[in-house]
Amino acid sequence: MLAAAGALAPDTTRSPARIKSTRDAMLNAFRRANAPVDTRQDAGTGDGLEEVRLHREETTLPGGGRLILSDMEEITPAQIDAAVEAHAAIARDKDHQR
Repeated sequence: MLAAAGALAPDTTRSPARIKSTRDAMLNAFRRANAPVDTRQDAGTGDGLEEVRLHREETTLPGGGRLILSDMEEITPAQIDAAVEAHAAIARDKDHQR
């Protein structure tokens, strides 16, 4: 596999530098997989960052189905209407492709 890494493109000869960089990348990935970083028990708590509140709106689509919108900011009725219209446009385009 490492020998093939040097000649992935047509009309390209094997490059020792490319083979070495591929080998190094593979070994680094192997090391990371075998020695994962220890996780702290208190990770994410008391770090001064507030918990983000997600806003969620659910609406029924014309023709059946549900659309669920989530955002970090308040979701307005205009945004809901725009999302429903975008979904309808995608559905219309999909019907034309068949």
